Amino acid sequence: MFSGKCAIVTGAAKGIGFKTAATLAERGAGVMICDIDAHAAAEASAAINKNGGKSAFIAADVSKSGDLEQMIQTTVSVFGGIDILINNAGILTASSVEQTTEQEWDQIMAVNLKGAFFAMQKALPHMGKNAGKENGRIINIASLAGRMGGYQNSPAYAASKAGLIGVTMCAARRLAPLGITVNAVAPGTTQTDIISAFTEEKINSLKAAVPLGRLGQPEDVAEAVAFLASEGAKFITGAVIDVNGGAFMG
Repeated sequence: MFSGKCAIVTGAAKGIGFKTAATLAERGAGVMICDIDAHAAAEASAAINKNGGKSAFIAADVSKSGDLEQMIQTTVSVFGGIDILINNAGILTASSVEQTTEQEWDQIMAVNLKGAFFAMQKALPHMGKNAGKENGRIINIASLAGRMGGYQNSPAYAASKAGLIGVTMCAARRLAPLGITVNAVAPGTTQTDIISAFTEEKINSLKAAVPLGRLGQPEDVAEAVAFLASEGAKFITGAVIDVNGGAFMG
């Protein structure tokens, strides 16, 4: 399905990012694993390659412009171009309105929103070089929280993901003439390490809010991403796919 194409996945060492990277690699893409944790990124890449996939890795902090530049240049050097960009790297906190600090707010915005935008910007000159026009795909991992405020997450997190949805729609309009589609996937609470800050009581409360009766799994999100990256989604842009078991419908 993705033979001859290259994908960058940020925050790809674990959870949704890793499962997405592994799914794309299983279907033929060369994948650049990007994560702030160099050791975990190396392990993720090794696991994909051991399973027959093709990947490389780079340690990068997406909130830093220089790291993003290095990520893009290394990917182009290794794979010859960029066809798919998955902006998955993110920080989740559960602070209340009263507890949220300026430092927390700024850090979340820097990673979740600024990092995603500038990764898009820096990837643009290289997108579609392997496969030509109408093959550039950008997929931003938003959140249920960006759609309706969320249940147990912090205001800063909700704001960052709502902003990412807005950026997705704006970029989709602006980049359509270039043949590049830009979409978002908005997961509900997903069973990954990122919810480790939540108490058991909070997790049970989140499950109770899901009509399908469970939390999401990384593969639920990875399959939606793979569809948006595929040829079958070439006429879809500016869309938000909700992967939340019915917790938000709208």
